[in-house]
Amino acid sequence: MTKFGTTTDGRCVDALEISAHGLTARILTLGAILQDVRLSGIAHSLTKGSLDLAGYEDAFKFHGAIVGPVANRITNATAVIDGFDHRFEANLDRAHTLHGGVRGTHARIWDVAHHGAERLDLTLNLADGDGGFPANRTITARFDILEGPALRLTITTTTDAPSIANLTNHSYWNLDGTDHMRDHALQIDALEYLPATDASFPTGEIAEVTQTPFDFTEEKLLTLGTPPLDHTYCLSQHRRALIELLHLTGASGLSMHVATTEAGIHIYDNRPTYGSIAIEAQGWPDAPRHRQFPSIEITPQTPTEQITQWRFSR
Repeated sequence: MTKFGTTTDGRCVDALEISAHGLTARILTLGAILQDVRLSGIAHSLTKGSLDLAGYEDAFKFHGAIVGPVANRITNATAVIDGFDHRFEANLDRAHTLHGGVRGTHARIWDVAHHGAERLDLTLNLADGDGGFPANRTITARFDILEGPALRLTITTTTDAPSIANLTNHSYWNLDGTDHMRDHALQIDALEYLPATDASFPTGEIAEVTQTPFDFTEEKLLTLGTPPLDHTYCLSQHRRALIELLHLTGASGLSMHVATTEAGIHIYDNRPTYGSIAIEAQGWPDAPRHRQFPSIEITPQTPTEQITQWRFSR
């Protein structure tokens, strides 16, 4: 463990590394940020992050972080949970909630519960009413390096009362270490996606990707901006066993294979720079507003376990 820096409000942030099978990951206690991912023989990091803490308090505030307790957008910053209306922090256009609010999980200092050579566990406690969300909740983020080599993230959320939970890792990836994604190819095993408004809110429609620019069922080069990508791909109607379903390949031939248990995977093209691409395995966004979307409700009897794995090959 090494000190990474001190936040503007005086909180100490540490960096911790795990390494095995030729893969090394550096994680920060701020936001459980995946700050750096290195593969032996590759001179650059495979994920885009900030070299200093100031970046994570500014332009890089979501890069690599675990965002939540509910990722993505909640329309009008309100939801009905267990029959009661709840209002959350409106940090998007002063009307909606984005990534759990200004003090979401990305902005918190997580506690170190375990740190070994190949595994790191971070925990975070959220009190009833924190950000407007009900119930006392405990979130555990476990990072493991496995054969493959692969990095696996398991996010577990427990609660003492009904609430909602939909967390995700918000890393941005560029496998070539360049400043543009134009030479990357993407493939997603998804036949449907969620159309969105210009403000990236899902309309509620579930549309087929066939004969649309959103079709990545066969690997193809990214044509960035055509279409603009800030959409969720529908993988299933519920959480399921871990399954590999996305492949990103750089011009160098280095590939990242993403597996997840989650019902959706959100792709954001980081416009207008297109310097990296965000790949966020999660439940479908704005789920409390759309009855036809998979539920993100959580109870003491039904804790959540969300798993995402990144496997690298060349």
